[in-house]
Amino acid sequence: MSAHLAGGDIDTIVTVCSSGIATPSLEARVARRMGFRSNVTRVPVFGLGCAGGVSGLSIASRLAQARPGTNVLLVTVELCSLALRLDELTKANIVAISLFGDGAAAIVLRAGDGGATQVEDTGEHLWPDTLGIMGWRVDPEGFGVIFRRTIPNFVTTHLNSAVTEILSGMRLSMEDIDGFICHPGGAKVISALESALALDQGTLVHERQIIADYGNMSSPTALFVLEQACAKGLPARSLLTALGPGFTASCVTLRHAA
Repeated sequence: MSAHLAGGDIDTIVTVCSSGIATPSLEARVARRMGFRSNVTRVPVFGLGCAGGVSGLSIASRLAQARPGTNVLLVTVELCSLALRLDELTKANIVAISLFGDGAAAIVLRAGDGGATQVEDTGEHLWPDTLGIMGWRVDPEGFGVIFRRTIPNFVTTHLNSAVTEILSGMRLSMEDIDGFICHPGGAKVISALESALALDQGTLVHERQIIADYGNMSSPTALFVLEQACAKGLPARSLLTALGPGFTASCVTLRHAA
């Protein structure tokens, strides 16, 4: 509603979800109710987990840039509570259910209008041999969580070099970034992010607030943090980051004109 658009104004829909599988996909199931046109382009995306909000924004921005003047709707929706496994009350499952929550977020992108906030560039880093860090194990009972307790240590050790490499591909450095907007993961991950990005402890205020208010909603969480950061005012250049199964770091640079 804040975009002042109706369903019929949307040209492309990018739907990100990793907590359930539906065929036909979600945007097709709500198309009549939402008023989407019959010629709308549908791009369902599965499997990106917590990185899905940032990676989805990257995909949506490239689609918008490819067709200037069109409206690209990014929707992220996750029902993490579906992962509750009464048949498997392991420590990892109990921690995951305590940490994760349900949520959804959406954003409209449009190229060519010269808006105040623009996607400048995007990049990802996939670490080899890290499939077992985070994800789902699908079995006849449903989704079983894969969630290593060593994620904060991995972030502290490996994230800085990955982000530096991503920024180098954008012809930028850490010194060019005026502010960081991060998918928070959890309390320990937030502290690890601050350490890895050479930020003072306590810097990631919005991230801590979103975790406290909503928990980790997987892919929508980064967009919740982005919304709060936008409300408080963005600096000239921000780096939006998220980590997800793969194990993957996804980054988007945002330029904001005051």
